[in-house]
Amino acid sequence: MTKPRAAISWSGGKDCCLALLRAWNDFDFVAMLTMFNEDGERSRSHGLQPAVIAAQAQRLGLKPLSSRCTWETYTDQYIRMVGEAASLGVTHVVFGDIMFETHREWNEGVCAKHGLTAVMPIWGEPTAGLAREFIAGGGDAKLVTVRPPALDETWLGVTLTESVLQELERLGVDPCGENGEYHTVVTNCALFSSPLSLMATEKVVRGGCWAVDLSCTS
Repeated sequence: MTKPRAAISWSGGKDCCLALLRAWNDFDFVAMLTMFNEDGERSRSHGLQPAVIAAQAQRLGLKPLSSRCTWETYTDQYIRMVGEAASLGVTHVVFGDIMFETHREWNEGVCAKHGLTAVMPIWGEPTAGLAREFIAGGGDAKLVTVRPPALDETWLGVTLTESVLQELERLGVDPCGENGEYHTVVTNCALFSSPLSLMATEKVVRGGCWAVDLSCTS
């Protein structure tokens, strides 16, 4: 039986990667959708360089689709990008959202504009279990943005492990960072053709959060 063709809504972090891992056998994934800021130099939320997103796409064997936007034009530009995916025969878009009903409604709304179906494989599940599932499945991810006062700049570049999760929980941080405490970049998972090697260049403050700038070394 032919599988439905799908795209993954891709931030570069662990949650969308886990959603992709969960849904991989049910769909024929052909593309990833990523939003960048208005100058195209950083991805929205995670602040990743285009080269990092491109390297992840190459390791997943997916076509990278992207759009530039301000926060005000985010929805309109995402809808345009969904239309581009539809032109590739995509019928489903997989999202890594876990909670907040407004996120579910938004996902379904932007997909509906082009007659596509939103799929949320990890929606509503306990975040502690999801973070540990990602790690147990061989996923590697590093913290790339952190929000004070929950976390300070010393957490940047830290690899997500069981011991790190335990410390995050001790500090009252959601295990998946669902309250905006942190974001990650995936450097390896079971679907990558090879690990991604990244080099940190500097730590900066963006939008009230600490972020580490990363470039690809392989």
